[in-house]
Amino acid sequence: MAAQEVKKRGFMSWYFGTNLLLRILLGLGLGAVVGLFLAHSPEYAGGFITYTKFFGDLFVRLLRMIVVPVIFFSLITGAASITPHQLGRVGVKIMGYYLATTAVAVCIALILGVVFQPGAGLGISGDAAAQAKVATMPPLSQVILAIVPTNPAESLTKGDVLPIIFFSLIFGIALSVLRDSKNEALAKNATRLFDICSTVAETMYKIVGGVMEYAPVGVFVLIAVVFAQQGPKVIGPLVFVTLLCYIGFVVHVVVTYGGVLTLFGLSFVKFLRGAWEASLTAFVTRSSNATLPISLRVTEEELGAPRSITSFSLPIGATVNMDGTAVYLAICAIFIGNAVGAPLGFEQMVTLTLISTLASIGAAGVPGAGAIMMLMVLEGVGLPVQAGSAVAAAYALILGIDALLDMGRTCLNVTGDLVGAVVVSKNEKTLDMSKW
Repeated sequence: MAAQEVKKRGFMSWYFGTNLLLRILLGLGLGAVVGLFLAHSPEYAGGFITYTKFFGDLFVRLLRMIVVPVIFFSLITGAASITPHQLGRVGVKIMGYYLATTAVAVCIALILGVVFQPGAGLGISGDAAAQAKVATMPPLSQVILAIVPTNPAESLTKGDVLPIIFFSLIFGIALSVLRDSKNEALAKNATRLFDICSTVAETMYKIVGGVMEYAPVGVFVLIAVVFAQQGPKVIGPLVFVTLLCYIGFVVHVVVTYGGVLTLFGLSFVKFLRGAWEASLTAFVTRSSNATLPISLRVTEEELGAPRSITSFSLPIGATVNMDGTAVYLAICAIFIGNAVGAPLGFEQMVTLTLISTLASIGAAGVPGAGAIMMLMVLEGVGLPVQAGSAVAAAYALILGIDALLDMGRTCLNVTGDLVGAVVVSKNEKTLDMSKW
């Protein structure tokens, strides 16, 4: 009780003691109100932007600071956590399912984005110098070739996303092989290296959490500036992109998961009845990892998958299966490109598919991880989030509604994990069909 009292009376307890989601939404709301006031009072807008720009730019720089180490160590840990022994027949099937459905999720999102063009005509502007940093994409053949880095250290220094992803995955797989080596000394040292990488990854997640504590301030400033410059016309596109993301989530559940279950002779309706508890928990907690105990119980007790498969597929799925995040990344990247007057071309969409699918292996199953991945995706398609740029302003809009999108995408991520466990169990003839 005494410890709790000390915590309540700690430094800025009035701020840190309240829910982060509520603080971010409050920052979004206050930023919109202040921005709309400034839009109708241009005589005050210049001074406000001048004196608050530092706080918005600081938030953008903090986010950029953590992107590369989060990608690098998360992907190494994710790839190295799947040992060659585990990656047998069942492992190959579940990994194939995860990667395939993630790629399909991106394709569904791209179709929705191309058809409905969220953010088109919004015309968000930023500093002229920062706008000049928006890159053009090279030919597709060069994009694919550039995935293989000639100097991994240089790629890490420059923040080249695809080479970092490729090298991290190769490094993680090699580390996994060494951990499973018959040479005890080699296996022991490899395990130590894995523990170090895992610890660094967890440390980065803590830093991410710390940076996100500043998010309400950063969101307030960035949103206020956007609304001051654009006026109320921003509200409609934000509501539209939110609805479009949820349409993508629903379409993926019905078409992809429903189709996969039907293909394996299983009832989609019965699956939903058995999986609802885990899906709802994921929606509320916004964390695949926090939902994992419920996912394990539901998949075994309600859906009939054996523990021999769920104990492997679900923990791995909480790390590598991010279909909802893939939908979010694709639609929001199209929104940001359209909003700043730099719509994504074909090569950029191919790159977006590659990044979203491969990066899902290292995405943390914690609230808000998708917002960090969005920075990586934008960098990869030639729209880096630079302080003061139009891209940073558009990214701030998405970050302001990220918690709402995070609930839907996490729900989809966990639902996909359950489908994977069920269909692999059916394929292995170990599914308890009395549940169906």
